[in-house]
Amino acid sequence: MLSKFFPYIKEKPLSERVKSRDAFIYLDRVMWSFGWTEPENKRWILPYKLWLAFVNIVMLILLPISMSIEYLHRFKTFSAGEFLSSLEIGVNMYGSSFKCAFTLIGFKKRQEAKVLLDQLDKRCLSDKERSTVHRYVAMGNFFDILYHIFYSTFVVMNFPYFLLERRHAWRMYFPYIDSDEQFYISSIAECFLMTEAIYMDLCTDVCPLISMLMARCHISLLKQRLRNLRSKPGRTEDEYLEELTECIRDHRLLLDYVDALRPVFSGTIFVQFLLIGTVLGLSMINLMFFSTFWTGVATCLFMFDVSMETFPFCYLCNMIIDDCQEMSNCLFQSDWTSADRRYKSTLVYFLHNLQQPITLTAGGVFPISMQTNLAMVKLAFSVVTVIKQFNLAERFQ
Repeated sequence: MLSKFFPYIKEKPLSERVKSRDAFIYLDRVMWSFGWTEPENKRWILPYKLWLAFVNIVMLILLPISMSIEYLHRFKTFSAGEFLSSLEIGVNMYGSSFKCAFTLIGFKKRQEAKVLLDQLDKRCLSDKERSTVHRYVAMGNFFDILYHIFYSTFVVMNFPYFLLERRHAWRMYFPYIDSDEQFYISSIAECFLMTEAIYMDLCTDVCPLISMLMARCHISLLKQRLRNLRSKPGRTEDEYLEELTECIRDHRLLLDYVDALRPVFSGTIFVQFLLIGTVLGLSMINLMFFSTFWTGVATCLFMFDVSMETFPFCYLCNMIIDDCQEMSNCLFQSDWTSADRRYKSTLVYFLHNLQQPITLTAGGVFPISMQTNLAMVKLAFSVVTVIKQFNLAERFQ
């Protein structure tokens, strides 16, 4: 059903030419709308840069400030539930501004990484290898659409309910607009701005996921090539050595690909690690003490979306670490015992490099893994425990 509207989420047949960079098609379109890429026609650079400045000043600077001003301007009108609902989103929005800034600054690095993907694609000659690339490209685009559905559902669940209740869903401050007298205008403006903010945040979350997904695609292809070393009889030792050398080049390209993306993702995941415990903690307090049924459903969706910002990416990083161990095993289990001295010495050098796992760190401090992600999530339970021990929730009710 979805493939009728989004054809790139379906695996293409081998008769069509597909590149690894095609996994970013839908993501790049959204980024283009925010001014985070470059126009194809160079004569549009100036208008495009002006659009970039306008959109990002409004969404990354003025929008978080507007929510802060609303706290100061009309704090007494907030109920406890409204305040927590607004605060959990406001905190996440400030973090999203930093994440968007890191992603925007890393545009050139992401372009360098795509060029490296093009070089890795040149090694995919067999139908089996090309089929693997097609499958991962479709998977990358599917993840992007899936995130759009998850994130959009949060807005769809919130906005109609609060509109019918004649209450503001996110409590933003708009100068020269009385939010009570001009309720529908301010509510529609809130919905539009929140949707744009969510899609910006989505770009910062999906970009690392798809990028490392394509890294894992080529790691899986390299594993298969390592298994097949010296498996074709009738070749000379020089041809076997050249085959091994090409695998070494592939591994070097993979390392260069990850190194190009490392500074881009380090900042975004670091910010998210710092926020996830606090944001989930505020959401859990709101859910346990102040939510109605409908706002509780919306809060659960928000908590799910916040978890999706780090969990899939951390899980993928763990899988890549395991893949690196499998690569060294594949090389060691290949038919190298009858090789000449040159081949064996090259293999030993390559085996040593393969045993170094491909890892990412958040801000150069936290290793990006499921263990770190779970440790940060546990902070949410600590926040709830403190609230319950001091009976703070009862005081605010």
